[in-house]
Amino acid sequence: MTRQKNPVRILPALPLLATGAAASLGAAPALAASVTVTVPQVKVAEYHRPYVAGWVEPAAGGNARTLFVWYDLKKRGNEPGTKWLADLRTWWRKGGRSLTLPADGVSGATRAPGSYTVAIPANLPKGDYVLKVEAARETGGRELVSVPFTVGGKGGSASGKTELGTVTIR
Repeated sequence: MTRQKNPVRILPALPLLATGAAASLGAAPALAASVTVTVPQVKVAEYHRPYVAGWVEPAAGGNARTLFVWYDLKKRGNEPGTKWLADLRTWWRKGGRSLTLPADGVSGATRAPGSYTVAIPANLPKGDYVLKVEAARETGGRELVSVPFTVGGKGGSASGKTELGTVTIR
């Protein structure tokens, strides 16, 4: 028996997100779009990580779909972390107050300054949407960034001024 110099390695398959008709017809699955959110480093004496929420809503109006909400998961006692989610005013009014937290696949801990990527659900019907990302920080400000995009078309980007950096859809 001879030994091969370069054996073939079989790697595990990576999961791909498929959309409706393409998946049922056996066509190659479509990859979901993603959102990259940048949390900037703010130079202040007392820095607190921001609470951040991101959601998608149809451009013509309609129900909002929360993609992510980052808040203080570990805070307990008289003032649990969820108490301050109402400071994300626009998200709170659009549906945040009716969301049961923690929500699987949606909620997570606050993030340190840096860039973070979140998938947009592959089952959004084709059409025009607006991604909204809102951030609020204790002893800081509040900011809302809107990015129009088309499912099955092009993405986009926008930048915040203080609490949010660049928000990009690919």
